[in-house]
Amino acid sequence: MPKLFMVSGYTVYFWSNENDAPIHVHVSKGKPTPNATKIWLTKAGGCILASNGSKISNKALNELMEFISAQYFLICEKWKHAFVIDKIKFYC
Repeated sequence: MPKLFMVSGYTVYFWSNENDAPIHVHVSKGKPTPNATKIWLTKAGGCILASNGSKISNKALNELMEFISAQYFLICEKWKHAFVIDKIKFYC
């Protein structure tokens, strides 16, 4: 489970077995869980909420998504490195 960032007490990470999925991150407070909040990165350079399994408040979620969008290129590079791929798949 590659950990990317800690933001306001939340961990932003990849699951290590999702290399065939479109690029996304998971977000949780405390221990990472399989049903944590999931955020897709988009081709346009932003992100969209897939699910809020961690039940993050709207205010915190908006701040996290803004941060994730700002780190878009870094996250893409880390995805390529973590899953040893050349081309990233996007949800949209």
